Amino acid sequence: MRISALQFVFGEPAQLLHIVRVNGPMKTALLHEVEGLRTIALVLETGDEAMAALGAFAIEHRLGASQFTAIGAFSRAVVAYFDWTTKQYRHINIDEQVEVLSLLGDIVVEDGRPKVHGHVVLGKADATAHGGHLIEGHVRPTLEIVVTEAPRHLRRRFDPASNLALIDPAAI
Repeated sequence: MRISALQFVFGEPAQLLHIVRVNGPMKTALLHEVEGLRTIALVLETGDEAMAALGAFAIEHRLGASQFTAIGAFSRAVVAYFDWTTKQYRHINIDEQVEVLSLLGDIVVEDGRPKVHGHVVLGKADATAHGGHLIEGHVRPTLEIVVTEAPRHLRRRFDPASNLALIDPAAI
């Protein structure tokens, strides 16, 4: 009998979590939970859109003070660069297979709902790297995500100087 790393962690069986998605149940496992601190593994498959899947997962599990890391690959992606002068994000399409060298981000509460914010570094076949805010990432063949949730939620507040919603530690 083959036991995957998601089914057996730290010498104990992991509790499996399920959410519904177009391609069937999302593969998830609760790796650790103690006093409101949870660590969850989430594995996306070909055809999944990473930001939408993370957003749906955050809403279903009411995440509000979480960090995530991931590695894997995308068939295509859209990243963005924040232009300080215009206070707008400039979208950059990457229309080829790329490795997700690093995906880091947070999930906080904004306007009463979980908001996913991620930064990504993508590697191309010629060994060049491109990065920015992840707007879209179309998974092929996998994206392996580890989410860690803190027991207290973080909140974002609008900052007029940057025209962005920034984490406000005083609003916790």
